[in-house]
Amino acid sequence: MCETDPSGVPVVQVGGREVGLSDVTDVAWRGARVVLDARAIAAMARAAGMVTDLVRAGRVVYGVNTGFGKLAAVRLDGEETEALQVNLLRSHACGVGPPFPEDVVRAMMFLRLVSVARGNSGIRPETAEALTACLNAGIHPVVPQQGSLGASGDLAPLAHLALVLIGEGEAVFQGERLPGAEALRRAGIRPVRLGPKEGLALINGTQAMTAVGVLAFQRARWVAEAADAAAALSVEALLGLIDPFAAPIHRLRGHPEQAEVAARLMRYLAGSGLAGWSASEDTTRPGPEASSKRGSRVQDAYSLRCVPQVHGASWRALHHVGETLAIEVNAVTDNPLLLPDEGRVLSGGNFHGQPVALAMDYLKIAVSEMANISERRTERLLNPQLSEGLPPFLARRPGLESGLMILQYVAASLVSENKVLAHPASVDSIPSSANQEDHVSMGTIAARQAAQVVENAARVVAIELICAAEALEWRDQARLSPFGHELKRWVRERVGRYERDRAYAKEVEALAQALLTGALNRHLRALARDGAE
Repeated sequence: MCETDPSGVPVVQVGGREVGLSDVTDVAWRGARVVLDARAIAAMARAAGMVTDLVRAGRVVYGVNTGFGKLAAVRLDGEETEALQVNLLRSHACGVGPPFPEDVVRAMMFLRLVSVARGNSGIRPETAEALTACLNAGIHPVVPQQGSLGASGDLAPLAHLALVLIGEGEAVFQGERLPGAEALRRAGIRPVRLGPKEGLALINGTQAMTAVGVLAFQRARWVAEAADAAAALSVEALLGLIDPFAAPIHRLRGHPEQAEVAARLMRYLAGSGLAGWSASEDTTRPGPEASSKRGSRVQDAYSLRCVPQVHGASWRALHHVGETLAIEVNAVTDNPLLLPDEGRVLSGGNFHGQPVALAMDYLKIAVSEMANISERRTERLLNPQLSEGLPPFLARRPGLESGLMILQYVAASLVSENKVLAHPASVDSIPSSANQEDHVSMGTIAARQAAQVVENAARVVAIELICAAEALEWRDQARLSPFGHELKRWVRERVGRYERDRAYAKEVEALAQALLTGALNRHLRALARDGAE
């Protein structure tokens, strides 16, 4: 949790410590103010001084007094070094498509600042301070979403971001889209005059894909928690069995996330008279309604029985993605890198986005699977052949009314779209820069796809929650678990009970947004605290 200033505004420090994923979301979503630590300023000043010394000594340094990419063999004299950096930003700012949302742009600005503040990129403190001032003033560069190969970094997106610092490009300021120079003027910020290497230092990195990835990851966690809760509600609505969630089963498998999901479902279903143990398990008997409708059934379908295994695997993937992003948000992804303590300049490939690309593809697959199994539970809730006595499509007058039939169609469409988006972007590569850059990550494409998958999954889980809540209207409310009763009430605050056919589009979207913004997550946390007390 970041600190706050006297006015209550969150404050995030850059320099002297590693930043966390929560720092990124604080800046992106809470408007946190960013402060450069004195140690970061000193580190940047030292590296910038090293660049100056190299230029004066006539040393040939890539991106300082040479061309870029395949043009690295072109040597430039000292008078051309400033023009080189400006030309770099102008020539690389050729992204296309709709602009990134402002929360993504804020995250990009913050992450680029974190990277250069390490003091290995050669950027001057005053340039970093100008970037900080823009971020704190709410100057958000207009950054097109398409055009990055993910190596050499996110060149096109970051070039659009950096152009505003020199008074070019476009930015949104106080809700108005303006030329970069005008946005700076209104905020009282002077345009930067780039020194040697500074243009390259501003655009050579993975901060676009990482920004998109961090925000998508946080939303994915909220959706995953909602999926666990929705599954529990569906188990009750379908008079499901509790046996599959018993701890011994998951202890024998050994995957911790699987066991955690199972334990969570057991807590959610505690006190239920709708869900219960099978007839073969004599520790507890299901309630009268459940036993009369369940009959001799001893196993549920996989979409109910295997929730711990499927959701648990996705949670394990999410943990891996979080670990990768936690490393990347603190990474120095520039090239070449300056090592002032050793007096060395090293060219390498830290700008290559493969670690993030693979993590984003993994995120896509993990979240897609949670949506896949959620849609199957929705089908069981609406299909009279599978729903344990519920009316067809939960309609009051089936035939005259379609009930919730088409909600399943929408969920099926979304999970099918996710299957296309989940195709790994990271396995593709197209050579660029006259084959000098002959393997690229496509990490930004993977991250953008991951963000879309998460949004689609939120809508699928929202549909399951709507259908499960409606199905429970046909069950004995007195037999509903305390958790199920509370979750159903939460859904009902946003989506009213079905009385007759109506358009559900706005309600699905509103509920999905509640999942994507963590509203259900906060509610579940509050329930857990109340239960503990």
